[in-house]
Amino acid sequence: MKNYYDTLPEGYSADRIIDAKDKKTVILMNLFGALMMIAAFLLLAFIKSEETLSLLNRPEDETPSSFLLKELLFLGIFLAGNILYMVLHELTHGAVYKAFTRQKLKFGFTGFVAFCGVPNGYVNKKTALCAVLAPFVLFSLIFLPLALAFDNGAVCLLFNLLFSAHFGGCVGDLTCAFLLLTKYDGTVLMNDTGPKQTFYVKKN
Repeated sequence: MKNYYDTLPEGYSADRIIDAKDKKTVILMNLFGALMMIAAFLLLAFIKSEETLSLLNRPEDETPSSFLLKELLFLGIFLAGNILYMVLHELTHGAVYKAFTRQKLKFGFTGFVAFCGVPNGYVNKKTALCAVLAPFVLFSLIFLPLALAFDNGAVCLLFNLLFSAHFGGCVGDLTCAFLLLTKYDGTVLMNDTGPKQTFYVKKN
């Protein structure tokens, strides 16, 4: 099969839709994403308990105002890092889609999640899997070793939070990958508008 089709081949019809703008889907995705995020954070906190929790305890010789300022600075760094990560996450999707399809990409934000898609065509299973899993694999390989490697409390906690946010934030990508791997054979095609993924199967 080709990596990309401009038009839906004959004999194909829509089988399943994942729509990030659908309220029920948003609620379920956010719920599972939050559970994944909490689980990842608690696991890393357990492994690196002393380093992870050190930033949350105020030293006796530090004033409350100085401690609060330090916490706010840390929060600002985390938020900036998370925003940068979201941009890089979608660019990673885009880089893989571009490599396989050479088509124009669509980037955006639904109000709940950022997205990247190839809205005007249909990709095969290999292309879809590579595109949806690329950010999960890449940033897991970056954030997880860093969270485990550092002994500095602030740095350890920062990468713990970034990995946890990344892990939970990949719930939509992992859902698509799970469906592609368990529900469909190699003939499946996927249209990805960004917020919505539609899976097409060939009818006999």
